[in-house]
Amino acid sequence: MRKACVFLAAISAALAIGVQAAQSEVVLNESFPIAITLFVPCADGGAGELVVLEGDLHVLLSITQNDNHLSVKSHSQPQGISGTGLSTGDNYQGTGVTQNHFTTGLGETFTFVNNFRIIGQGPDNNILVHETFHVTINANGVVTATVDNFSVECK
Repeated sequence: MRKACVFLAAISAALAIGVQAAQSEVVLNESFPIAITLFVPCADGGAGELVVLEGDLHVLLSITQNDNHLSVKSHSQPQGISGTGLSTGDNYQGTGVTQNHFTTGLGETFTFVNNFRIIGQGPDNNILVHETFHVTINANGVVTATVDNFSVECK
């Protein structure tokens, strides 16, 4: 949720200061400290455990404006995110990438792709969260395509 707020705030700021026509401009390229607690259902021999992860999230945001067309892209990636399982004390690493792409013009599209992995010590306590979401809206405001594939897999 915090990532979405940062993303929307950066878009608003970029639009407020204006973007040069037909040029892509990086409006945000920073790392933010994060701390999250997640449940890993396959950890602790299948009993599951809460894992507290901390580290930095690198966010890159670029905007391209050309006449009445706007393209906003974001790329978020964990950097040095690690933590500990509250039940077992096992060490975990957080890795992955999240990308968003939003366009407006004679219609709108929004695409969100998230791959997030929590990798634990030993076998059978790793989790992969994957989501691909896309929506297309035509110039009349009618949704013409939607895709939402979400999965959580223990490995």
